[in-house]
Amino acid sequence: MDLKKIDAPLSTTTYNRNAIDAPTNNIYEAISVISRRAEQINSEIKKELIEKLEEFATYNDSLEEIFENKEQIEVSKFYEKLPKPHALAVQEWLDDKIYHRNTEQDKKD
Repeated sequence: MDLKKIDAPLSTTTYNRNAIDAPTNNIYEAISVISRRAEQINSEIKKELIEKLEEFATYNDSLEEIFENKEQIEVSKFYEKLPKPHALAVQEWLDDKIYHRNTEQDKKD
C-alpha cells in the first residue's frame, strides 16, 4: 500500500450518509465493511512501521545509556502525520476500492 498516494482527510470529516450506504443499501453493513478494512490497514501500517524501526534499532544491555536515533524519529513522525486507518478505509469505500459481498444472499441463491 502506497500511503503517500491516498487522498484521505487528516482531520475529522462529515460524510454524506447516502454516499456511505449506497453500495449496500444498509448503513450498518457498510460501516461493518469499513471497520474491517480499517483494522486491516492498521495492521499493515503497524507491521510496516515496526519493520522500518527495526532497521535503525541499536540494542544495548545498559539501561543507563539512552541513544536518540534521528532516523527512528523521522520515521515515527512520518507515520504520525498519515491519515488515520478509518479515514483511509472510508476513502477507499467511497472510491469503490473495497470488494465486499453478502454471504447471506449467496446462501439464498
